[in-house]
Amino acid sequence: MTEFKRRFATIERKTNETKIAVEIDLDGDGQAEVNTGVPFMDHMLDLFLKHGLFNGKIIADGDTHIDAHHTTEDIGIVLGQAIREALGDKKGIKRYGNAFVPMDDALAQVVIDCSNRPHLEYRVEPALTQKVGTFDTELVHEFLWKFALEARMNVHVIVPYGHNTHHIIEAIFKALARAIDDAVQIDPRVKGVPSTKGLLT
Repeated sequence: MTEFKRRFATIERKTNETKIAVEIDLDGDGQAEVNTGVPFMDHMLDLFLKHGLFNGKIIADGDTHIDAHHTTEDIGIVLGQAIREALGDKKGIKRYGNAFVPMDDALAQVVIDCSNRPHLEYRVEPALTQKVGTFDTELVHEFLWKFALEARMNVHVIVPYGHNTHHIIEAIFKALARAIDDAVQIDPRVKGVPSTKGLLT
């Protein structure tokens, strides 16, 4: 059986626009502390940590007096970096993850490959309203793209139907968490890195 230490990382990033601090424990039980200054993202990231069974702390201080763009984008960057660092050499992991999550009228599927080949495929068929409360819904794509890039993951987001924008986005974040949790699980049958290339870093 592949031996591994608890997979944990802390990343901080400070720019003229934002200050972001993320702690992530991939082998947790869903304990979450989130305070980003963007209430809708607080809700989504709390769901992300709890449904992925990650212990995490996500704190952000950004220029939200302008809008939520920089803060949301930079959270995606730092969270992706933290998960990538926590995964380490990826020895023994399943590598691929897949999750379907229904949320009332909406259904989301997220498929993950911890491949070190970052890509986002965003196939959200229903038209999203421009805003949920004060949150610009176009920022969901921005968050996911920056997350996939920095986590070095191949991320496919598929929403075939849904009516309520809040439900659609919530289903996406829950499915993202569960797909990542699936992909990073240790499989005792995997010897070393699950790649014919011999590395995933």
